Amino acid sequence: MNEQSNDLVASTSPDLVYETALLFWKTVTNIFFREIRPRGAFNIPRDGPVIFVAAPHHNQFLDPLLLAIQVYRERRRKVQFLIAAKSMKRKAVGFFASMMSSIPVVRAADDAKPGIGKVRISDEDPCLVIGEGTAFLKEFTPKMQIMLPKSVSSAVAEVVEVISDTQLRIKKEFGGESGKGTIRIREKQKELQADGQAGFDFKKLPHVDQAKMYHHVYECLKNGGCIGIFPEGGSHDRTDLLPLKAGVSLMALGAMVDNPNVKVKIVPVGLSYFHPHRFRSRAVVEFGSALDVPPELIEEFKLGGTQKRDAVGKLLDLIYDGLKTVTIRAPDYETLMLTQAARRLYKTPSQHLTLGQVVELNKRFLEGYLHFKDEPKLQRLRSDVLKYNRLLRDLGLRDHQVPKAQPASWKSLGLLAYRLLLLFVWAILALPGLILNGPIFLTASVISRKKAKEALAGSEVKVAGRDVLATWKILVSLGAVPVLYAFYAFLATVVAFKTDAPTEWKILTPFVVIFSLPFIAYAALKFGEAGMDVLKSLRPLIVAQFPGQSRMLDKVREMRSRLSNELAEAINEFGPQLYEDFNEFRILVPSASAPPSSGSPGLWRRKSSTGAVDAQGNLLVHPMTWLDERLFGWTKSASRGTSAWAGTGSNEISRAATPDLSDEDEDDGPGDYDNLLGVLASTHVGGGGGGGTHSRARTARSSYADLQKLRRASNAAAGVGVPTGMTMTTATEPALDGDGLHMRHGARVRKASLTDGVPVERIKVLDQEELFEEATREINQEISERKASEDREG
Repeated sequence: MNEQSNDLVASTSPDLVYETALLFWKTVTNIFFREIRPRGAFNIPRDGPVIFVAAPHHNQFLDPLLLAIQVYRERRRKVQFLIAAKSMKRKAVGFFASMMSSIPVVRAADDAKPGIGKVRISDEDPCLVIGEGTAFLKEFTPKMQIMLPKSVSSAVAEVVEVISDTQLRIKKEFGGESGKGTIRIREKQKELQADGQAGFDFKKLPHVDQAKMYHHVYECLKNGGCIGIFPEGGSHDRTDLLPLKAGVSLMALGAMVDNPNVKVKIVPVGLSYFHPHRFRSRAVVEFGSALDVPPELIEEFKLGGTQKRDAVGKLLDLIYDGLKTVTIRAPDYETLMLTQAARRLYKTPSQHLTLGQVVELNKRFLEGYLHFKDEPKLQRLRSDVLKYNRLLRDLGLRDHQVPKAQPASWKSLGLLAYRLLLLFVWAILALPGLILNGPIFLTASVISRKKAKEALAGSEVKVAGRDVLATWKILVSLGAVPVLYAFYAFLATVVAFKTDAPTEWKILTPFVVIFSLPFIAYAALKFGEAGMDVLKSLRPLIVAQFPGQSRMLDKVREMRSRLSNELAEAINEFGPQLYEDFNEFRILVPSASAPPSSGSPGLWRRKSSTGAVDAQGNLLVHPMTWLDERLFGWTKSASRGTSAWAGTGSNEISRAATPDLSDEDEDDGPGDYDNLLGVLASTHVGGGGGGGTHSRARTARSSYADLQKLRRASNAAAGVGVPTGMTMTTATEPALDGDGLHMRHGARVRKASLTDGVPVERIKVLDQEELFEEATREINQEISERKASEDREG
């Protein structure tokens, strides 16, 4: 059949069903991810029709779940997502997608079929396709599409006329009207002909009628609902965005033309993952400023034809520009790793950044590098950073471990022995749950890798198929857990009967096992997580025990300090060229302390030495971490060199990287506070007056004071006398926080109010020209005097 329609019907689930499904998936995602952090949630409209445009689509079915959970958490709004009809046909996926009111979309690529013979494009006419051994009259009809292989970027074109079995005409040349695609195809075509091949293999794609899908979208928007869409199409694991599809523009413009009273807002959403396919990784969901659809584009859309296409293209460009503000887009993996390494070097030791700050710095570093990458200074810096990364890899160290990684006689050996003991304890506590749940981990890992290979083989855009790993790990685990736990309950019941246990135990055994296993698994998760954190902290301590490594550690530490200073110089030089307001709105965080956390300590979370709330709580760390901090100098009370890392000559507060700093990216650790922007008057800055020891910033006492001085230099040159981490604002311009919100600083002056018991007649006789504050003060004074007189008479 050459034409397909959207046969699957979108259904709107009741609020209770939607909330139940969302609660279930919130629990699942909170188990899979170590932290999920929203940014810019104030940009979510409270009411009215909204289209959430999310990218990059790096985590298949998890991406819409994270977005829906954050929108509902912040605004209590339901989001209906567009989902591939092919996915809806899967039992488990289709069931939950229906619960969340998803709208199915038939994609032509999902039903692509191989064609007979070989094809090539005409040398004279780029819109004429010539076949060798083909049967175009049998296989194609107008409006169908023809797709070329991966070797030419899977170029697709719509068929407008089938001339014969060996000739057909396409609507536009492959790759668009620019002609670049045609040039590349012809070059590849010549290579094939030189090898004796007649042309390309090809696939035929059916024409899809999306009328029903658009009808559901228009109805949702007309009723003030929310639509979620991933304009790249399918999920992928590339570092940059795929070309956006026009569907989102057609939906927004079509809904507003269909009903002039509908005012659609488009909210760009960026999804940033730290190792998206790994268990217990981290994610940031960033909401950009809502976009209004320009009225002139609506008028162009109404005219149809080329003007309609132009309007769709212009709106798509606006959406793409919006997505650029909330996404990290690197041209390749090496560039992404390079900019992340630079961001780590820019962050001075002991700083703890939030996930939001990490994402924002990644975006700024990437933008700056891509703009100035041809500068000789940046090319030299790039080469040195890559050498530094290789040196760290050879030593088995991480960047955050370098500044403090130095031998300290018996203390480093004592700390190593203590942490080995701590690791042993955590391993013993995690072992039961690990053994019981081991089959789930193994099964999920094997099946997810198999599915990734299948997805890679069937995709034209995936690099390694990592975008489906997390989804399949979760789906397999959800299926395996009840089966495995039921088996354990059955096994325990058999043992109870075999051992002739009391009758009540025979009855209770399966229920006790079923209810206790989730708690055992969760405890194993937390204990194992703590153990992995300790394990990752052992390498520098082991390296420190070898005398021959001391010189290498000194070299790495010196190299890091030099690169940090060179990077700061480059930022001060090129930053103002890229951003006019660079000095006012640069991200600078105090190096010695962190703002207080927005989280609260609890059973599983505790306050860190910098005031942030760590992932590990008192139940996991007490009393061993208490001993670790007191014996080896992790606390603020250790004002001198009691740390095995810092030696005995340091005047800086000891801040060894605790085992709580984990994950593959050390900067994504326990910093749990929100972006803060301090506002101080210039007279309070720089230690003016007093000259006491407390007037000197702690940053200036650290071993990286030279780096902080470099960072402050640009502010000083611009006449902004603020310390690191602070931004100066004028009296006429209100301060903005990290997300662009106005901040109030200073005490609020409360307006004068009248004392109780003021007669209406007294207010009536007031002079209308008298100022409110004076009249209020006068009446209150009269009442006070009258009461005092009454007290004396009494």
